[in-house]
Formats: sequence, structure tokens, C-alpha cells
Amino acid sequence: MSLATLNDVLQPALKNGHAVAGLVTLGWEDMRAFVAAAEAENCPVILQAGPSCRAHTPLPVLGKMFRHLAEDASIPVVAHLDHGYTADECRAAIDSGFTSVMFDGSRLALADNIAQTRAIVDMAHAAGVSCEGEIGFVGYSGGENSAGTDPAEAAQFAAETGVDGMAISVGNVHLQQDKQGGLDEPRIRAIEAVTGVPLVIHGGSGVPLAQRTALARGSNVCKFNIGTELRMAFGDALRAAINSDPDRFDRVQILRDTHDPVMAAARRVLAGFKGA
Repeated sequence: MSLATLNDVLQPALKNGHAVAGLVTLGWEDMRAFVAAAEAENCPVILQAGPSCRAHTPLPVLGKMFRHLAEDASIPVVAHLDHGYTADECRAAIDSGFTSVMFDGSRLALADNIAQTRAIVDMAHAAGVSCEGEIGFVGYSGGENSAGTDPAEAAQFAAETGVDGMAISVGNVHLQQDKQGGLDEPRIRAIEAVTGVPLVIHGGSGVPLAQRTALARGSNVCKFNIGTELRMAFGDALRAAINSDPDRFDRVQILRDTHDPVMAAARRVLAGFKGA
């Protein structure tokens, strides 16, 4: 069994100069393809269940799916709750077999974010589970605007919460479909200067590929969340599968045809985070 915690994969990444991909899952087809891609690339993978995934499939089912895939994997697989907004949701994930939870208190005042994150870190660590938190606010393409992470607040947040990974806002945006942006590297360096906690970039699909690789190899950014570009690959593969035979109606046959294209897309993502 290759089930791992977030700390199990982030600390080696921090030490050895690479990053780990947090791949946002929506169902069995993509999570299976993601583990197959990680096997092919011989690297760890973090399977992430975000709010839209959890709205479709209950947490206990997702926990069993993630753990089933980990049992047969030769590489470390992290079962991660992405954007948990309450202590109850994080507790439910832990009870469902997740090995890592992310509490998102980024909309809260600093003191409240620290206090609530600290409580969830304590709960998670008592269960042998890792915890990620967020300081600053990562916005959404076409939606809420971001609020950049203040390095001094990041230092305080890291020290007072004890998080295993710290998500920061440095020009990254959720749900961005192109790679025309770029991260604020001086802000990243300023955060690195005041804390050694592994850093996390949400909205990694919008970060230029060259910058993703450079930061993975030469900074304390140890985790990139990738969702949109892989959802786009799945959508393209699904449309091609349906259009290839308009008379085909069996969804298992149709969905089977998404596996190889999604696996290939995930391999490209994972390859970009390996060490030099």
C-alpha cells in the first residue's frame, strides 16, 4: 500500500528540489488516469477532492476510491481534501480515510484564520493526517479578485498554525484556462525568507510551464494544484469519444476512451515538476 500523507511527499520535495502535483479529481476515470500517469513517471501524486467533486460524490465514497487506488500503486498517493471550509468537513474527510486536509480560512480575518487553522491542524495531526492552510486569498478567473499574501502575515500564519503546507496568493488564479499570467517571484522570495514551510500554488493551470518547472526546482514551492487544464483534456477526450461513433451509447465504453488522453496530459504535468 502506497498511501501517504501530504507531509510525506512535501518534505522530500523541499529537500531535493522538486514539486508534487495536486491533481483535482472529479470522478473515477480521471483519478485512475492520474495514478497511472504517476506510475509511468515514477513520482508521487496528490489526489484532490474539491467542493465540486464532493457535491457529486460523498466523502466516504471518495475516501475509499482514493485508498483503493493507493493500495495497488507503487508510488506514494496522497488522499487530499481540497478547500475544506469547516472543521466538520475536515473531520468528515479524516473519518473517511483521507490522509490530508486543506482548511481554507482565506476569507477570514487573520486572527480567525490562524485560530481555526490551528485547531484543524491539531485535529489532523492527532489522527496522523497532514493539514494545508491558506494565507492571502487566491481569486477566480471571472470571479472574486485575489488578495496577495503579505510575507509578514505568512510568517505569523506558518509559525502559529503548524501547517504542513501553506497556500499563498502570488498572482495565481483559480480556473484560469490560459497561461498568459505568471507568478510574482519577488513576493515568493520574500515569503521564503521568513518561513521554511513548503509553499503551495493553487490555480497552477494558469502558470506558464517554464515558470512552474523553474519554481519546482529552485524555490520552496513544493505543490502545484492542477485542475483546469486536465478537465479540459478530459472534455476534449470525451467529445472525441462520443463523436467517433454517434451510435455508441454505453457510457463505460465511451469513458474508457478518455483514459489514455487524460493519462498523457497528466504525465506532461507531472514531468514538469521533477527535479533537474
